[in-house]
Amino acid sequence: MVWIIEMELWRGNAYNERGERQLMDYLDYYHLEKGYMLSFNFNKKKEIGVKKIVLGNKVLVEAVV
Repeated sequence: MVWIIEMELWRGNAYNERGERQLMDYLDYYHLEKGYMLSFNFNKKKEIGVKKIVLGNKVLVEAVV
């Protein structure tokens, strides 16, 4: 089993969206349907939690801590 995990430091929405697109490209390259992204956010007013993003047949599970 192959797992694709992307780890990012939170640097804003635009940077985060680029990380999501990069992870989707990895999934395409490795012919996988599910990937995981862990975002480290050090802002005081951050929104922590896990969300699922579905794009076509690809699923991205993103956790913000």
